[in-house]
Amino acid sequence: MRKKTGLTIVERAIIAVPNFEQISKKLAQQVVLRGQSESTLNNYIRRIALVSLHFGKLPDQIEQKEINEYLVALALDPKSPSRSSFKHMVYGLRYYYRLLGLNDKAIALPSLKADTKRLNMLSAG
Repeated sequence: MRKKTGLTIVERAIIAVPNFEQISKKLAQQVVLRGQSESTLNNYIRRIALVSLHFGKLPDQIEQKEINEYLVALALDPKSPSRSSFKHMVYGLRYYYRLLGLNDKAIALPSLKADTKRLNMLSAG
């Protein structure tokens, strides 16, 4: 069993990213109100923390082009254990954007099926 060393990714985001703590509380409330599982919240909030720490700001403050580049890099990363981390990132971002009423940004995220074909072409080239 691994010992906990240092702060979790979410704790780091709360410290480093302005307003992350308020957003994480808002997400937690929505998960409870919608009757979703705690694991859903944990998966989404970790992904949002990762992208927020990478850019130093909340996802709604990040340009769509930057989000897309980040997602492509994540999907093509050979160290990534599986495509599930990419999928969780997309789902987490969609959830986040919808929570804030930014449905146009949620829709603009890549479609996973179409994205798979495009990513296969990118990685082959």
